[in-house]
Amino acid sequence: MSMDAQLADLNGVQADPATPQALELRHLRYFVALADAGNFTRAAEKIFIAQPTLSQQIRRLEEIVGTPLLQRRRDGLRLTPAGRVLLEESRSALALVDQAVNRTRQAAGLGRPRLRIVMPPGLPESLAVPATAGLHSAAAAADVDLAWLETALDPQFSLISMRRADVGLGWLTARQQAVPAALEVMTVGEFEPEVWVPSAHIAARHGTISLEELAALPVIHGPRRAQPGTYDAWRTAMQAVDPLFEFTDPPFRHSLAMTLALAGAGNRPAAVLTGPAVAARTQAWLSRRSRLADTCGMVRVVLQHHPLTAVAALVWSSDLSRPLQQLLYDTADSLTGSASSTDKVMPAS
Repeated sequence: MSMDAQLADLNGVQADPATPQALELRHLRYFVALADAGNFTRAAEKIFIAQPTLSQQIRRLEEIVGTPLLQRRRDGLRLTPAGRVLLEESRSALALVDQAVNRTRQAAGLGRPRLRIVMPPGLPESLAVPATAGLHSAAAAADVDLAWLETALDPQFSLISMRRADVGLGWLTARQQAVPAALEVMTVGEFEPEVWVPSAHIAARHGTISLEELAALPVIHGPRRAQPGTYDAWRTAMQAVDPLFEFTDPPFRHSLAMTLALAGAGNRPAAVLTGPAVAARTQAWLSRRSRLADTCGMVRVVLQHHPLTAVAALVWSSDLSRPLQQLLYDTADSLTGSASSTDKVMPAS
């Protein structure tokens, strides 16, 4: 008999069997681990419990919630609509609890402050390397621990506004007003994609290509999930020229050389557009030919008038303590160099 039932029995009250039992944090942690792992075996190994115990606790969670959360199929587990909602809310709740415990320990002198930093994959090295080094150096000087998360960021920086991370380096491709007011924003530079066209294309001889010429070609770019902000913003720019325009997914996500090789060998000329890769307006005209061009029959060209630009920004939660925010502000300021004060967009406190 449960504790609630025992208390009800002692008080002469019959427990209502329809009343949900207490939800515990471990149920949420188990559920998140299972959703991330994709199956019970890997999840149980990850959180160091027996698989039967995990299965039992997930069934208990479904009983508490009152609806199935998972669909068990031959090809693995699928979240139900209710399961997807609970997963999102569970991540937020656990992040809040972890943050509260961390602050409590700091107040008691039991631990150092910690920053959870999102560094999306695919950032240009000229941005990611100095940002990582700057954050690491500043954190070491301030006696702050860092936890690195390599995952995509949406234009609203939802991971940070939902408190699943504290700070992120990402792209302001949408209007800056789309970023929630509760987040602090500092821009750190502008970057453009590399554009590659077949060597037989007229743009290859000129070294430049217009947006209209580019939209007339099949353009390999993506996948969207890697950089949803720039993908959507650049597709919108291309559709302003051709309303029917759509990007073609790359055959090899992690190999530009392989993608260029297939684009150059295709029966129909195709262009290749990378993610933000080079600092805006510094594209090297004279170095557009390279090993890749010689191997793949593709030539790098400059996009006229720079219509595809992504603004890089360091974004963090305004809930952070002032010392941590100052650390981030100073780091971002060091990345901008001599950036003007208009680049420093700090919401009013």
